[in-house]
Amino acid sequence: MRQLPDSKTSAKSAPESLLTKFSIPINNGALRKTFTDLRVLNLVNYTYIDSVSIDPYMSRQQHYEFQEWWNKQRENHGNELLFNDKSETPNFLAVELGSAVGNHDLTVDKERTRSARQIKHVWLLKLIQVASSLAYVTTGFVSIVKTVNRRIGADSPSERLSYRFERRFYRVIKVFLVIFVLLLVFELLAYFRGWHFSPPTVRRAADLVEYVYAHWLGIRANYLAPPLQSLTNVCILLFLVQSVDRLLLVLGCFWIKFKRIKPVAEFEYSSDSGDVNVEDYPMVLVQIPMCNEREVYQQSISAVCIQDWPRERMLVQILDDSDDTTVQALIKAEVSRWQHRGVHIVYRHRLVRTGYKAGNLKSAMSCDYVKDYEFVAIFDADFQPAPDFLKKTIPHFKGNDELALVQTRWCFVNKDENLLTRLQNINLTFHFEVEQQVNGVFINFFGFNGTAGVWRIKALEDCGGWLERTTVEDMDIAVRAHLGGWKFIYLNDVKCMCELPESYAAYKKQQHRWHSGPMQLFRLCFMDIIRSKMSFLKKANLIFLFFLLRKLILPFYSFTLFCIILPLTMFLPEAQLPAWVVCYVPGIMSVLNILPAPRSFPFIVPYLLFENTMSVTKFNAMISGLFKLGSSYEWVVTKKLGRSSESDLLAFAETEEETPIHRSSSESALSDPRKKRKNRLFRKELALAFILLTASLRSLLSAQGIHFYFLLFQGVTFLVVGLDLIGEQVS
Repeated sequence: MRQLPDSKTSAKSAPESLLTKFSIPINNGALRKTFTDLRVLNLVNYTYIDSVSIDPYMSRQQHYEFQEWWNKQRENHGNELLFNDKSETPNFLAVELGSAVGNHDLTVDKERTRSARQIKHVWLLKLIQVASSLAYVTTGFVSIVKTVNRRIGADSPSERLSYRFERRFYRVIKVFLVIFVLLLVFELLAYFRGWHFSPPTVRRAADLVEYVYAHWLGIRANYLAPPLQSLTNVCILLFLVQSVDRLLLVLGCFWIKFKRIKPVAEFEYSSDSGDVNVEDYPMVLVQIPMCNEREVYQQSISAVCIQDWPRERMLVQILDDSDDTTVQALIKAEVSRWQHRGVHIVYRHRLVRTGYKAGNLKSAMSCDYVKDYEFVAIFDADFQPAPDFLKKTIPHFKGNDELALVQTRWCFVNKDENLLTRLQNINLTFHFEVEQQVNGVFINFFGFNGTAGVWRIKALEDCGGWLERTTVEDMDIAVRAHLGGWKFIYLNDVKCMCELPESYAAYKKQQHRWHSGPMQLFRLCFMDIIRSKMSFLKKANLIFLFFLLRKLILPFYSFTLFCIILPLTMFLPEAQLPAWVVCYVPGIMSVLNILPAPRSFPFIVPYLLFENTMSVTKFNAMISGLFKLGSSYEWVVTKKLGRSSESDLLAFAETEEETPIHRSSSESALSDPRKKRKNRLFRKELALAFILLTASLRSLLSAQGIHFYFLLFQGVTFLVVGLDLIGEQVS
């Protein structure tokens, strides 16, 4: 590169001294583009710049003279400037650059250096992003693990998996999960190697993996599949027997509807209260056992105290087992309020709370004044009988000295609250509409539901009274009364309002108690049934239908068939489970179950899947009750929210008395916004969800359509339930 001219050189001669071989058109845009990399001349600012550095000897005066010269040339020639008069091209500016090739190489080297540096920075940024992403994922995973442990371990001591059998049961499920995952990995490897289409043999095995897989094929075909197929056949047989029983119950219900068969009382009480003969009304004792029922105690007490029955012929016992002194004070205040209104009502609180509900009822029946009463009506704390409840039930005892129990139907104020309550409504509607009604009409025996029923006190005393030996004291006393020759009546048209549990945790504990208690009772009273004086048919009905088929076989085959055998058959294809067992027969049974509640037909598929999901809880409860394991004697009060409607009760009470009923604490559960809590996690349901989803992937490899969809949807249902996404999460 040539040096800049001496500072003494005039501005006019400076351009001429820099004539070059390289020339470009006089165009500002082109000059900017061309000199961007070379940085030789900036025509906009009229500044003369060296390609490398500015001459340190160039003074401000020289720069000013150059600008003056340049402006004069523009005035004379306009936009077309000519620095070299000898040039044959008048419209070009010639600038001498020295070596053009050297300059080009320097620019290329700079671009290469800059490109390498930029690539390095880009990769560094990417590494930083990857590191931050890994840190974010790790932090999230650790947070999830901590949350899982906290939500699993956040239960009260009575709710934890602290029982030996339940811990072992969960470990067995985890072992199955690990086995299924390993088998799935093995089968995926075999699938991608094409062994599903041409199974390898031990003699032709090319490597160790192929040799092991060939041995596995022989083991599962000769040793594992035959016993699994035998167990499958047994479960299918039990499934068919239970389906036939369900079909016969539905046919019996249709026959009752067709013939319009229903119990008829010998007389009816008049609804006119003007001419009432008190002697026509027997003495009735009404009992309301409760324990820490803050949300609903006021509703049940109000419903009972406004019964259309002579007050001198009725006594209300509030049997409070609450250990919360605040709740005790509230219940005492409510009892005192009704006492001032003239209602015969007493408050009882046990100091020694043994035997749960059975112990509470037994203690109340030991009072001296009970001998003056002929009948006892029992209501749980969330039940609200209609004002004419006693007038519709007591007349059936008249002239029927063998009648021990009149059971009424439950109806639910919150059946449409969420999906969980809708599914419960389907189950309980079938239970009352079909099971209870058919057994009451054709056998005169059914299990007492523990509430919304009226007992003859003489029958209770004859069969030994309330016993504390099981958690299903209602079924216990019903079986003993049946063995004693007493008869039962079920009134399907008399309904009593109550509330369904809205959270899965509360529903799960309720179902655990309802399915472990019958097995305790069966173990205790089996010999009593054998030695009883009943006919052979009644003994067979009580043992095989009432206990074994509906209380033991149903949860056994539901869990074993759909949660264990079906996934195993995906990995042991030599054992076959027909599609009609997986899909068609369960679908027909679900239709039969949902017939008494036709408005619930849109929920038929969730109902089928949810019933299979609940089979793990029912199976666990059944085994623990049968063998006295784990939490079979655990009693947890079902959580209520106080959703029952009180408008009819208040209206009726205000017409009877001038002083209106004042609502206090239990109304707060209705008016105040409920606090949401975090979802709990249920480990057994989550483990079974992953087992079923793993089996669904294996069935996809075998192109088993029905099995795949059933396993997929059932696994998703287990996952939803295990994450506590069904029902309300209420603190």
